[in-house]
Amino acid sequence: MALPLIEKLTLRWFTRDISARAALVANALHDSTIDALASRDARRLVLLFDRTAQDERVFGIGLCGSDGGVFARSNAFPATLSCADAKQTAGLGDPRITLPGGAVLISRHPLAATENSEIGLEPTPELILLHDLSFIERRSLDTRRYLIAFLATLGFVVAIITMLVAQISWRGWIAGARALLRGDVVPVGPLAVRPELAPLAEELRGRLRQLEDEYRRARGPETGWTPERLRGLLHSELRGDEIIVVSNREPYIHDRDQQGVRVRRPASGLVTAIEPVMRACSGTWIAHGSGTADRDMVDLDDRVSVPPDHPMYSLRRIWLTPEEEQGYYYGFANEGLWPLCHVAHVRPVFRESDWEAYRAVNQRFADAVVEEARTEDPVVLVQDYHLALVPALVREKLPQATILTFWHIPWPNPESFGICPWRREILLGLLGSTILGFHTKFHCKNFLETVDRFIEARIEHEHSVVAVAERETFIESYPISIEWPHPTEGEWASPADCRHAVIGRLGFPEHAIIGLGVDRFDYTKGIVERLNAVERMLEKHPNLRGRFVFVQVASPTRSTLDEYRAFQQQVERIASRINARFGSGCYQPVVLLAEHHDHGQLIELYRAADICVVTSLHDGMNLVCKEFVASRDDEQGVLVLSRFAGAAREMHEALIVNPYHVEETADAIYRAARMSSGEQRERMISLRHTVRDFNVFRWAGRMLSDAARWRLRARVEERVRKHGLPEFDGR
Repeated sequence: MALPLIEKLTLRWFTRDISARAALVANALHDSTIDALASRDARRLVLLFDRTAQDERVFGIGLCGSDGGVFARSNAFPATLSCADAKQTAGLGDPRITLPGGAVLISRHPLAATENSEIGLEPTPELILLHDLSFIERRSLDTRRYLIAFLATLGFVVAIITMLVAQISWRGWIAGARALLRGDVVPVGPLAVRPELAPLAEELRGRLRQLEDEYRRARGPETGWTPERLRGLLHSELRGDEIIVVSNREPYIHDRDQQGVRVRRPASGLVTAIEPVMRACSGTWIAHGSGTADRDMVDLDDRVSVPPDHPMYSLRRIWLTPEEEQGYYYGFANEGLWPLCHVAHVRPVFRESDWEAYRAVNQRFADAVVEEARTEDPVVLVQDYHLALVPALVREKLPQATILTFWHIPWPNPESFGICPWRREILLGLLGSTILGFHTKFHCKNFLETVDRFIEARIEHEHSVVAVAERETFIESYPISIEWPHPTEGEWASPADCRHAVIGRLGFPEHAIIGLGVDRFDYTKGIVERLNAVERMLEKHPNLRGRFVFVQVASPTRSTLDEYRAFQQQVERIASRINARFGSGCYQPVVLLAEHHDHGQLIELYRAADICVVTSLHDGMNLVCKEFVASRDDEQGVLVLSRFAGAAREMHEALIVNPYHVEETADAIYRAARMSSGEQRERMISLRHTVRDFNVFRWAGRMLSDAARWRLRARVEERVRKHGLPEFDGR
């Protein structure tokens, strides 16, 4: 349909163009033709017409005299074409004739006498111009070809786009179905779950939870991860091999006060996660002794058995001078690596002196591992960013050791990590590990991209293995968790008693709605954003003033650093501002508890609170949310959780928020305050199942199982190498 229409339009356009060109040619020939006609010089006219007809679009020219005959013509002008026929055809709507050489278009142009010449002939002579139309056919053919090619290309492009859209749409459906089946947070972006699936989400998840419950009942309670199962794994798969944990923070601190020596557990997610594992596995924990009475409690080898009430493993303490602690811990680790990895809008600071202290202290920890090792191939668990160089240093002295390093904080993208002047040394230090673990797959991906960017290594993305100098490191995600409370811990006070105690101690109204935040004074925890959301919520909902109270527990930490002191002062100012705006009489909407709380005190607050708010700006996991859920055996309470905490990838029944969005967080807190008891119970039951099943023993068990697999692979390869058999690949 398109081709005939285009051909008609093309012919019309070219006809107008030819008519305009014919008028120009006739005007150009006018004076010369009049002069030649006046002298009756036909030969001169023929030469003039032949010269003009050399134009590719002019086929022939003829002059019709007053007698109606052709007075002169160019050589190509047809002898059979009379002036009468030419004039008649030129007057038609389609002034074309077909000659043996092809189609031509005829135009007629009367001649008028000039001022200097008088023709004196009647009727007036006329020029007959024949225009070659073959170029139109050639261009029409080219146009047809171009059009066909264009339509074919357009059809191909449309087909490709259609296939891509269909593929993306199909992948969106698949991603949505998988997300619903897994219970994941609904993804965003090009592969977002189709909105049609949203109504099915709750029903499908409920059915899956029911099937999971039936599966658990069918398998029996013994299938969960427990200390006993972890011990069994150690004896069956690791054959009782010794376990050595290395971390900066120690699990128990001995401090001296007026009553004597007091033992406390530090407020640390790392300690919360690792200490139950050591209880189950025994072994040795190497850490920095930071307590004021730590030296008094160790033996001659700087060891002490812990826990104090029921010793189950050995704690080896490392002593640091104030200068070493300042450079290694406060300097490089917490002014450099901490803000670098958390991308928390605080500029990292890197000093040469801090790096030297960091390297020296890492060497001291590595030497302690070698001293404590009773065999040539211990299982060494290196914990966190303080000890990034230890794996490679231990590998030099104990090449057969199985080294598991777990990075408890986020790993940034390559561009951010590239800021570190000693990025290569840190990467090579970590790649001394047998297994390197992160909280999420996203952090694993960032690490692999960083390695690819900054060092020469062979990366097997399919197996998540990095090889440097023939030494392989397995990169995997192991979401960390907590120890699920043992049934004997039913000695906890009831939630009602805990609530009564907290209300009485803090002077809250009897029917107060209690919100709770538990953190260290750290700028990555989103305390400022959390308090701003509380303030906005009270602005939008005046009916909660006088009833809603928010308790912020914030343990002072790293107070020698300017950023942390300034941050603590900022939090105190915001709390005072909110209380000044909305407080009245004895009512203060924000209660800031800037002091250390032991585990029992936190349990009381968890069980008394109606809402727990975790608004990390960037966090590896954040175990506060899991501790809150584990403490709520009454199946009440609401968890408001930042999407930037690693726990958000597991705890989907929490109210997930963007802490940078004050309105969203304020609305979530208000929704939590108004949530019905039934909805709270549904959400909490599911959250408790998640935390119970994915507990710290499962975290440790997965890592140790992988360690056992790699140890077996190494041993078999060594045995095969000695016997000259083909290499064994145990992946």
